[in-house]
Amino acid sequence: MSDSSRKIGLWPATSLVLGNMIGSGIFLLPASLAVYGGISVVGWVVSALAGLVIAKVFSELGKQFPETGGPYTFAKKGFGDFPAFLVAWGYWIAIIATNAAITVTMLSYLSVFFPVLSANPLVAILMGLGVIWLLTYINTRGVKEAAWVQLVTTVLKLVPLILIAIVGMFFINMEHFSPFNLSGESNFAAITATTTLTLFAFLGIESATIPADNIANPSKTIPRATMLGTWTAIVVYILGSVAVMGMIPPETLATSEAPFADAAVVIWGEPARKWVALGIVISTFGALNGWIMMQGQIPLAAAKDDLFPKLFGKLNKNDMPVQGLVFSSVLISVLMFMNYSKSLIKAFEFMILLATLTCLVPYLFATATHLLFALRSGKRWAWIWGSIAFVFSMWAIVGSGEEIVFYGFLVLMAGIPFYVWIKR
Repeated sequence: MSDSSRKIGLWPATSLVLGNMIGSGIFLLPASLAVYGGISVVGWVVSALAGLVIAKVFSELGKQFPETGGPYTFAKKGFGDFPAFLVAWGYWIAIIATNAAITVTMLSYLSVFFPVLSANPLVAILMGLGVIWLLTYINTRGVKEAAWVQLVTTVLKLVPLILIAIVGMFFINMEHFSPFNLSGESNFAAITATTTLTLFAFLGIESATIPADNIANPSKTIPRATMLGTWTAIVVYILGSVAVMGMIPPETLATSEAPFADAAVVIWGEPARKWVALGIVISTFGALNGWIMMQGQIPLAAAKDDLFPKLFGKLNKNDMPVQGLVFSSVLISVLMFMNYSKSLIKAFEFMILLATLTCLVPYLFATATHLLFALRSGKRWAWIWGSIAFVFSMWAIVGSGEEIVFYGFLVLMAGIPFYVWIKR
C-alpha cells in the first residue's frame, strides 16, 4: 500500500479519466461523422447517455471495491480467476497496441513543426522512443508525479477544444445541418452507426478505478473523478463537434484530415492551424502518459493474485511496478519499429485492430459484475443501471464489426496457454 503522502486526489484522478478519454480520436471524429449529417448529434447524445451509465457502473464498483486493477478486479470479484485473467491479458495487450498508435499519431502532428519526422523514419523512431521512455521514467517516479503531468497536459489539451467549441458557435451556418440525415440510410440505422462511432470516444472511462491503491480516499474520490471526467468529456465532445460541423460544409468536412484545425482557420485564419496541431501533440502526449501508467497497474493487480508473472508485481521504492512498466514499454518500442518497417506494417495494423475489442471486453465483465451484485443485494436502481450498461457494452462489441470481434477473440484465446503456464 502506498504512503498516503504520495497518493493522488480528486483533480489528478479526474485528469486521468479525462486525459485518457481525450486522445487523438476526437480531433478526427467530425470528419467521420460528416457523411451522416446533423443526425450524428443524436448519435453523440445516445453515446453520451451510454457513457454516463457505464461511468455510473464504474463509480459504484470503484466505491465497492477500491482496489488496484479496475476492470480486472471487478471481473475477479464477480466471476473468478480465469475470466479475470482474460480481462487483464486482453486489456494489457490493448494498452500496449494503443500506446504505440498514440505515439505514431503524436509524431505525425509533430511533423508539422519538424518536417524531418515525416521525411526520415529513423529520426521519427528515435523521437517516438524518446517520448515513450521519458514517460516510462516519469511513471517509475510515482503515481503522484505521473498524475501531475497528466493534470497539466489535460488542462492544456482542453484549451483549443473549448475555445473552438465556444467561439465556433458564433460562426455556425445552420444550412450545414440540412438535410438532417445525409447518409441515405434510415434514421435508426444512421443513429446506430454514429452512436457506435462516438461510443469509442469514451474508452478510458474506467481509468480512475485502475490505480485505486494510489488514490486518496478511493471510495469517494474514484466515483467523483469518474463522473466529473465523463461529464466534462461529454460537454467538450458534443459542443466541439457541433461547432466544427456548423462551420465547415459536410462535403468538405468528410474529406478533412484535420477538422478542428480547419475550423480554427475559419475563426482565426491560417496561422491557427499550427496552434491546433500543437494542441493535438499535447493531447496525445498526455494520453500516452496516462495509458503508460495503466500498462503497469493492470499486470500489477494480476501478479498480486498469481495470475501474471511475479516480475509484474515487484514495486520500487516509489511503490511503482517498474519491471512491468519497463517490460511493457519494450513491447511498445518493438511495435514502433514494426510501424516503420514496410514488411511488418500489416502486423502493426492488426494489433491496432484487435485493441478495440480487447478494451471493450473488460466493460462487459465489469457491467456483468455490477449486475450480479445488484441482483444479490436486491437494489432495483443498481440493477437497472447495470442492465443498461451491459446492453450498451454488448452493443458496442457487436457494432465494432465481425473482423474486429474475430481477431479480438483470437487474442483472448491466445492467452489461455499463458494462463495454463502460470497456474501449472
